[in-house]
Amino acid sequence: MSDTTVETPVEPEGPNRRDVLYIASGAVGAIGAVLSLWPFVYQMNPDAQTLAAGRPIEVDLTKLAPGQQITVVWRDRPILITRRTPALLKVLQEPQLVDRLSDPKSEANQQPPYAQNWHRSAKPEHGVLVGICTHLGCIPDFVPKPNKTQPVADWPGGYFCPCHGSKYDLAGRVYSGVPAPYNLPVPPYRYVNDTTLRIGENPPNVAWQFSSIVQV
Repeated sequence: MSDTTVETPVEPEGPNRRDVLYIASGAVGAIGAVLSLWPFVYQMNPDAQTLAAGRPIEVDLTKLAPGQQITVVWRDRPILITRRTPALLKVLQEPQLVDRLSDPKSEANQQPPYAQNWHRSAKPEHGVLVGICTHLGCIPDFVPKPNKTQPVADWPGGYFCPCHGSKYDLAGRVYSGVPAPYNLPVPPYRYVNDTTLRIGENPPNVAWQFSSIVQV
């Protein structure tokens, strides 16, 4: 199941304009939920001039249950926001997973400095990723729960791209031996307070630019 609501952007001084469409994805483990919603989101996006302005958007984290994901649109891109449980975070540190990753230490510039860590985020609990596969730009499925056979054999949980089989863990770190060359990008963001994220704006005293990443 899914909800569609309008999220209010953070406006600079000047005329007010609608800036972002907010999408809440459904039940945990619903393969393809984001993929199926994206055509609907895309056709309802604001005009190109508004998107090009790249204004920050705010996200209410109280809507996000443990183990679930919501998707918002920033700069015409899907931003995947997950609430990772202690059990899911434990998996991200397991050696048998880390050994299967192409860039486990996030050495490629695909994230701001405050997300260059094992969980690739400002706080471990929340993952914030650009939901575009770094192979050919498909939208990967959110499949957080381990499964012996689906979407592929011995699945530990994470993101799976059904187009060409690229795999990422729940921190967006890409597996070795798949078509995608880089980890999923992390956009600039900061916590306004304990329950509100602002996407498109760095924390104070950080000047990192999203345009510096290697690849979207």
